[in-house]
Amino acid sequence: MPGQQKRKRSRERAHRRAAAVPGHWEPLFSTQEQTELKEYVRRLAAERGISPECVRIDQFCGRLTHPTSYRVSVFVPEGSA
Repeated sequence: MPGQQKRKRSRERAHRRAAAVPGHWEPLFSTQEQTELKEYVRRLAAERGISPECVRIDQFCGRLTHPTSYRVSVFVPEGSA
């Protein structure tokens, strides 16, 4: 499947990050529009200065009754407020 290797590397990077620092992924934003997703991630990086290693984008594949949706989560280390 196209893009499978890229997704696998992305998941491995996220797992290494989670294993190195205790914490959790906090969902921030969800949409069905890819352009909306890109704009939100750009604003997130510009306004909050969040590094790409701390951002996770999940894509939920759609079917006829459920359209494809995207969710942006940020890694929150344990002990941070």
